[in-house]
Amino acid sequence: MSTFEDVAQRYIDAWNETDPAVRRAAVDALYSEDARYVDPMAVAEGREAIAATIGAVQDQFPGFVFRLTGPVDAHHDQARFGWELGPAGAPAPIVGFDVAVTDQAGRIQTVLGFLDKVPATT
Repeated sequence: MSTFEDVAQRYIDAWNETDPAVRRAAVDALYSEDARYVDPMAVAEGREAIAATIGAVQDQFPGFVFRLTGPVDAHHDQARFGWELGPAGAPAPIVGFDVAVTDQAGRIQTVLGFLDKVPATT
């Protein structure tokens, strides 16, 4: 069974994967079949919708990468971890944290995402 640190890193890696086929394979390996992803901007039900949501975020922020920030805080079947999204090697304009709940097989069942910092829109 994977550690929550491993799950969080694989999660970030999936969000950074730009090849749609490789991204879908990563999502299939990481998430349960009926997984659900929810953040203030999106709700995705199932692996196909989650992979499509990741692709849409990449389209919206071309050249940006996700990075884990700080340690992964975990207990029972849930983990909380911070992340940032920005250009490689530059300060991140978007910062948040996610709570991931895993099933008995260690796959992600639910992700609840929160945004702590977003760019001001004009």
